[in-house]
Amino acid sequence: MGRLQITWQHIRRSPYQALAAILVMLLTTFVACVFLMLAFGSEKILSYFESRPQVTAFLKDSTTKDQAGGIMQKLEETNKTASVKYISKEDALNIYKQQNKNDPLLLEMVSASILPASIEVSAKEIGDLNSLSDILKKETGVDEVVFQKDVVDTLVRWTTALRTIGVVFIAFLAAMATLVILTIIGMRISSRKEEIEIMRLVGASSWYIRWPFIFEGMFYGAMGAVFAWALSYGLLYYATPHLSIFLSGIGILPVSPILMLELLGVVLTGALLVGIFASTIALWRYLKN
Repeated sequence: MGRLQITWQHIRRSPYQALAAILVMLLTTFVACVFLMLAFGSEKILSYFESRPQVTAFLKDSTTKDQAGGIMQKLEETNKTASVKYISKEDALNIYKQQNKNDPLLLEMVSASILPASIEVSAKEIGDLNSLSDILKKETGVDEVVFQKDVVDTLVRWTTALRTIGVVFIAFLAAMATLVILTIIGMRISSRKEEIEIMRLVGASSWYIRWPFIFEGMFYGAMGAVFAWALSYGLLYYATPHLSIFLSGIGILPVSPILMLELLGVVLTGALLVGIFASTIALWRYLKN
C-alpha cells in the first residue's frame, strides 16, 4: 500500500480529529491572510502619502518666480528633497478648477489673482521634514508653511503597530495549531503501536513508517491554508466596491489576482511547514526508535 493511501486511511478512520486540525489551521492561516493584506494595504497608503507633496510653502504675492527659484535651489542643495515643484497662480487655479469641476458656483468666485503661488516639496526621509520646513519659514518671500508630518507619522506608527500585533498573533495561533496537530498525530501513532511493530518486523524502513504521518500533517496545513485563502479572497472581493470609495486614487483596489496567488503561495508554504514541524515533533516524541 502506498504512503499516501496509508495517510488517507489514517484520516478516514478519525474524521473528527482531522476536521479539528483543519479548522485550527484554517483559523491560523486566515488571520495570516488578513494581516498580510492589511500590511500590504497600509504600506501602499503610506507610500501614497509619502509621494505627495509633504511640505507646501505658500508664497507672498510680492515674491517673483526668480525669488521662488532661489528658494527651491536652497532646498535642493540640502540633498534632502525627493522633489521640489513650483506652482504658479495659474497652475493653482487649474488645480482648483479640477478639484471643484462639479460645483460651478465655486468656480465663478475664484480667480488666479486671489490664489497664492506655492512651492511643493517631498523629502527623501520623513525625518527631514522639520529641517526643510525650518528653511522655508526663514525665507522672507514665504507667507505660510504647511506640511503633513503628523499624517505620515501617524501612518508610520499604525503600520509598525500592525506588523507587531500581526506577528505576535500569528505566532500564537501557529503554536496552537502545532500543538493540535502534534497531539492528533501522537494519538494516531499511539493507537497503531502494534501495527508499527509488525511493519518493523517484516523489514519496513523507518522512513516508510514515518512518511504517512508527515503527509498527514502536510494535508492538514494545506487544506486549512487553501480554505482560509479562499475565504479571505471572497471577503475582499465582496468588500472591494465599498472600500474603493474611501481609497480612491491610492491604487490599492482592485487587488491583482497575481498578488492573491502570491499570497496563496506564502500562506500555503507557511502552513505546510507548520504541518511538517508538528508531525516531525510528534514522531520524535512518540516514535523514538
